[in-house]
Amino acid sequence: MHTIKSARIYGSENISGYRILVDRVWPRGISKVKAKLDLWKKSIAPSTELRKWFNHEDEKYPEFKEKYLDELTHNSELPDFISLVREELAKNDVVLLYGAKNTEHNQAVVLQEYLDKEINSGK
Repeated sequence: MHTIKSARIYGSENISGYRILVDRVWPRGISKVKAKLDLWKKSIAPSTELRKWFNHEDEKYPEFKEKYLDELTHNSELPDFISLVREELAKNDVVLLYGAKNTEHNQAVVLQEYLDKEINSGK
């Protein structure tokens, strides 16, 4: 069975699967060729306001996660995104790529947990 993974885009060239950048802003120093993306899904990323507020400060992560999950549940593109991920998982791993330095506290981790729950619950 295929899985959803999250990975920092820097140094991820050898991670195979359906590669989705889930940042609203293009990562510095990464060319489109080097990124090897299948999709850049800006609209599923946290809002600019939430991203700037969070500023990758660990102590804000629990509140960031809560606010981002709220944004996701109100995002009109979420159902189609879940369907796409489900389709791709039938063929391959799905890799959610992000630019943040913090590998534990970022939107891709939140999104990965959310998608795992949604897809595994059969919704």
